[in-house]
Amino acid sequence: MGDEMVLRNITNSDKIRQRQLASILGFSLGKLNYCLKSLKKKGFIKIGNFNKNKNKFNPQSKANYLYILTPKGLMLKTKLTIKFMKIKIQEYDELKEELKK
Repeated sequence: MGDEMVLRNITNSDKIRQRQLASILGFSLGKLNYCLKSLKKKGFIKIGNFNKNKNKFNPQSKANYLYILTPKGLMLKTKLTIKFMKIKIQEYDELKEELKK
């Protein structure tokens, strides 16, 4: 479940610090780090270290890493989104039926 939550909150265009992502998810830094390493090992994300890169995207940013979805990660994120939407549609239909009664 943790990996899925992390994957849902990573996009290819956003730079986010680990502390920010951990805060959004309600995770400790250790838990987030564990999940990120797991996602990388599974091939769902790439982690780029921009610490020593002089051509950073935003020089004022203190973020040193960029989390990039791989094609495999993007496909999984799409599947998770579709699964989530199916669950929400089912919940909506059930609530609608309940209100009719």
